[in-house]
Amino acid sequence: MRAKWRAGLLAVSLGLAGILAGCNSDKAGSSDNKSKEEQVTLDIFQFKVEFKDQFETVAKAYEEENKNMKINITTVGGGEDYGAALRSKFSSGNEPAIYNIGGPQDVADWEKKLADLSDSAAAKAALKGTLDGVTVDGKVLGVPYNQEGYGLIYNKNVFEKAGIDPASITDFASLEAAVKELDSQKGELGLEAVFALPGKETWVTGLHLSNAFLAPEFDNNVLTAFDSKSVEFKYSDAFKKVLDLQNDYSVQPTVSLDYSKQVEELFSLQKVAMIQQGNWVYGSIAGIDEEFANNGIGMLPIPVEGYKGDHIPVGIPMYWGVNSNADEAVVKEAKKFLDWLYTSDKGKETVLNDFKFIPAYEGYDSTKISDPLSKAVYEYAEKGKTIGWTFMGYPTGWGQDELGVQIQKYLSDKASWEEVVDATKKAWEDARK
Repeated sequence: MRAKWRAGLLAVSLGLAGILAGCNSDKAGSSDNKSKEEQVTLDIFQFKVEFKDQFETVAKAYEEENKNMKINITTVGGGEDYGAALRSKFSSGNEPAIYNIGGPQDVADWEKKLADLSDSAAAKAALKGTLDGVTVDGKVLGVPYNQEGYGLIYNKNVFEKAGIDPASITDFASLEAAVKELDSQKGELGLEAVFALPGKETWVTGLHLSNAFLAPEFDNNVLTAFDSKSVEFKYSDAFKKVLDLQNDYSVQPTVSLDYSKQVEELFSLQKVAMIQQGNWVYGSIAGIDEEFANNGIGMLPIPVEGYKGDHIPVGIPMYWGVNSNADEAVVKEAKKFLDWLYTSDKGKETVLNDFKFIPAYEGYDSTKISDPLSKAVYEYAEKGKTIGWTFMGYPTGWGQDELGVQIQKYLSDKASWEEVVDATKKAWEDARK
């Protein structure tokens, strides 16, 4: 299977600088031949909680324009395991028409239930390199959601009051010094702690944080990770330092701290100075304090000692897949909907202004990227200061169920760092046999 992927290379910098130059039917949707115009239902099973409301709104608008369409959206994400929920959904026999896949490992797992999207307008408009991880034997089996980046999101006002210049944080030493300075002033700054580390969320630690330190050993290439029989943890010490720094200066206990509390309560209400998250949290912050979201936040790098100290991970978070088990009419309408969403004028406007996405497609105007976190990601990418997203090439479940769970044990003092590394190295090797 893996040999199929060797021809492709995932260019996770994604050419961002040039981004925007310019079945039975009950399984996966249904059709009703009784009406003059064929009625079609699209069941969409998706992971991104941050744009749930906006996505449901645009689906309603699409239904208004296309009277033969009914779109049902189920969102599973945030603190829930989307992969496990998707497997359960398919096992139930109630298969969705459109669902999310994460890259080569997911494509390998779901290939028999993925329609070829090569002829879709969305696939043809996708930026160079963005389809490599979902292309098998010349068939495009998914189209990208968007581009995202993550790092350490910080409170500008708190940093200014503490006398810290964010631009000076370009390596671990300068980050550590800033954290200690903030901690020494947290009473005057009105902080409960410097960080809010959501140790309960294994995707934050086992996927996102780990990626910053594992991607370099795979040359920032998701397909190299997918092909690898083992993981070395070449930057294990650097990984441990950043994890320890967040944990030691975080609201406690971190193992029971979830995404909602981290983003919506502690950071949005300005009770902590920094959180490890990405541009997708803008909407959640704006929903609580729009002024703060628009003018009070920025993004710092995740320093990887021995590699790069001033880079952030940037990549495609998920892809849209269409269920090949669905009726022909459902597959056709699913493609049509995704094409409309990403290539029509109204769809593009929604992607930029409502979803606050950094598009992964040609034909968008970069000046319309409006929120400060997406702008920050775009600027890092323009400067070439990016680390690839390789966690989509981890063995199935390894990032969350193995590494993420082991990190929880470490944060709870139930395992040493060496035990975490040894256990997860073995789990990777066992999965690749």
